[in-house]
Amino acid sequence: MTVHGSDLVHEDLGAAWRSARPRPAGRHLDSAACSRQSHRVLEAAAHHARHEAELGGYVAEATADDLLQQGRSVLGGLVGMAAADVAFVESAQAALVALLAGWRLPAGTRVACLPGEYAPNVAQLRAAGLTPEPLPVDGLGRTDLDGVARLLATDPPGLVHLTHIGSHRGLVQPAAEVAALCREAGVPLVLDAAQSLGHVDTDLGADVVYSTSRKWLAGPRGVGVLCARPAITAQLTPVLPAPDDVPPLRAFESGEAHVAGRVGLVLAVGEHVAAGPHRVRERLAALGRAGRAVLDGAAGWRVVEPVDEPSATTTLRPPDGEDVVTTRARLLTEHGIVTTAIGPERAPGEMTGPVLRVSPHLDATVDDLEALAAAL
Repeated sequence: MTVHGSDLVHEDLGAAWRSARPRPAGRHLDSAACSRQSHRVLEAAAHHARHEAELGGYVAEATADDLLQQGRSVLGGLVGMAAADVAFVESAQAALVALLAGWRLPAGTRVACLPGEYAPNVAQLRAAGLTPEPLPVDGLGRTDLDGVARLLATDPPGLVHLTHIGSHRGLVQPAAEVAALCREAGVPLVLDAAQSLGHVDTDLGADVVYSTSRKWLAGPRGVGVLCARPAITAQLTPVLPAPDDVPPLRAFESGEAHVAGRVGLVLAVGEHVAAGPHRVRERLAALGRAGRAVLDGAAGWRVVEPVDEPSATTTLRPPDGEDVVTTRARLLTEHGIVTTAIGPERAPGEMTGPVLRVSPHLDATVDDLEALAAAL
């Protein structure tokens, strides 16, 4: 299918995103792994690190308190919560670990999650003594809402854990509808938004949302967020309680934090909001449509997602005899194209073989996608 640059909406966002960042060494189509930070984000993190050297780490952190609180407020707004409901952590996985350690659910508590759940998430649930059970899904792996409604009505689990967009495919789960069903049934919903915060709408009514900085928000690595509504926070028991003058969830923030990274994340979130989250979502969805149209069938590679899936992530199944890891390495070394090779161990309940993941951000062009198709 022929795709033109005019098929991509909000070209001004692409140009602004491109000019705000260092020039890439090649074609970066790997934002689902790690996006490119802007000059302002890089400079803010470096500026704080310099302050730590000049003033002392804890003095520098105190000078950043107002900025960090503003960041909590904006991040909370993106998931429909307040600043008091947000804690900075080190990653999405660190957020899940902190949540489960603090919640201390009874051993054997049933947790409904997707058959294609991210394997490290399943491992963390089991390590906490919980019992993962599959949510009903359709043939694509998308949540079957009628099946979820029946499950919640007849045999409700202790909680539902939903990964909004998987790391192994660009399928967007109907999280708002699942949240409404869970709320009606009185079952907490935990949303893994590692691949969705800054990518698609995440203000959907979940009880807990956790995510990372480095993907679609284009912040620094080593930073993440845990967001929990007061009713959930009241059930959490930290190792040490927060001081009386700060919100209780703050007890889950590490005192050994990479504060410069948190400062960088706050700047990145500010850039995301300034760009207009709705416009960002529209352009990312358009890039996903364009990528699937350009890449499906290229050299025998086949797209997994429906062409109109409203995400920027495209996964490609290889033709017979093609090794995905070798292809990813060849794309990088011979063509300067950054992608991710994903093996079935990432989501063993759903994947039957490896895929190549393509995840452009706002600065990507149709030319980038066509170059990938030609390289394949």
